[in-house]
Amino acid sequence: MQVQTMHFKARAGSKLADERLQQNLTKLSTKFVSARASAITAIDFEATRAALKERRDRAIENLDVWLETFEREATRRGATVLYAESTQDAARLVADIARKHVVKKVIKTKSMVSEEMQLNRVLGEMGVQSIETDLGEYILQINDNEPPSHIIAPVVHKDKEQIADLFAKTHGKPRLTEIPDMTREARQVLRPHFMSADMGVTGGNFVIAETGSVAVVTNEGNEGMCTVMPRVHVAVTGIEKVLPTLEDLATAMRLLPRSATGQTMSNYFSLLTGPRGEGELDGPEHMYFVLVDGGRTGLVGGEFQEMLRCIRCGACMNHCPVYQKIGGHAYGWVYPGPMGSVLTPAYVGIDRALDLPQAATLCGECNSVCPVGIPLSDLLRKLREKQVERRLRPRNERVALAVWGFLALHPDWYALFTKLSVRVLERMGGSKKAISRLPLGGGWTNTRDIPAPVGRTFRELYKAHRSHIG
Repeated sequence: MQVQTMHFKARAGSKLADERLQQNLTKLSTKFVSARASAITAIDFEATRAALKERRDRAIENLDVWLETFEREATRRGATVLYAESTQDAARLVADIARKHVVKKVIKTKSMVSEEMQLNRVLGEMGVQSIETDLGEYILQINDNEPPSHIIAPVVHKDKEQIADLFAKTHGKPRLTEIPDMTREARQVLRPHFMSADMGVTGGNFVIAETGSVAVVTNEGNEGMCTVMPRVHVAVTGIEKVLPTLEDLATAMRLLPRSATGQTMSNYFSLLTGPRGEGELDGPEHMYFVLVDGGRTGLVGGEFQEMLRCIRCGACMNHCPVYQKIGGHAYGWVYPGPMGSVLTPAYVGIDRALDLPQAATLCGECNSVCPVGIPLSDLLRKLREKQVERRLRPRNERVALAVWGFLALHPDWYALFTKLSVRVLERMGGSKKAISRLPLGGGWTNTRDIPAPVGRTFRELYKAHRSHIG
């Protein structure tokens, strides 16, 4: 997926004006948010989150040890483990595997890392057909390879009628409008691909060091078809997804589905270990792991290391008031929402994602729902600070912040400034007591009026109140 983060403001504006998109995005609050709130009542969320946070930190702080353990155990069980420093390297490794095994067709499960790798494009350029088998990803693929707008529900921005039109156009069949009929039609189209593919590519929700396994979670069962039917299985995932033990995995699975879709458990859960063994009736003949760095080691030991705990559940974006209004495409890269506003600058460069750290109200809702306790709003503030330090923000913004910083450090000047400001703003409000145009504040007053202050500061009002009751 090409980096388009520099177009955030223009894209956000167009998404806000899209009435159909606004209606489609209500599914986030009516489905995911309410379902999560119900699902977590069955567990002690705070205690479970604290336990998972500790387990993820243990893995990240000793990342090299657990990756070496994973490689040793996976290799012992017949798999091949490959490391990729960049996403381009990772795509080349998968292409080399396909070339080695004379692969003509690849079937894929949903994998955000493969979006980082632009894997479908790379395979297509070498003449290998790549078929997305997750229903949402399949819909996007047949819609001119549209990128996903959500990491869990990639087609949340579309409604049933839009998908019905797309199916009728692409499949050349009568238009269906009932969801069971539409999903049946998709299965009929995908089944021949499952039966004829040479290689399956999956993501990996987690890789388990003690057993050399990969855990793949879906709600459609396509991960089973992608790993059992083809001769070759390739699992691609980030190096930070390693968990030391199966016990760690069990803790993670108590929170992942609840945080992602509001389910107590996912419909399908596969724990895959090595290729088909002697006497086994199914499974791939060859199994590969491609573990991708892609900027992740740059976070280890730094201010943003906590971001590596992320388990890609999507809870932060489901609850984010900004994401709920603009959707995922406005963010311009693989990861949208609060987690993407931190990860994208970390992975592609802060200078290429100037607007993303600003695309948040800092309300803290993402912090409260994160199943691994990542302080996303704090990390977004750190990114804003770094932008100012590197003079990447507009000059007028930097000047305004410098003036504010000076006033905040000099109480007498601050008191004088606020005393004058509230009186000027009161007069600007006029008889309506509302400000419709504010110099340097057009971003607010272009679409709303600001209530005018009463003409006295809080300190003045408090002093008068104390005098009155005294």
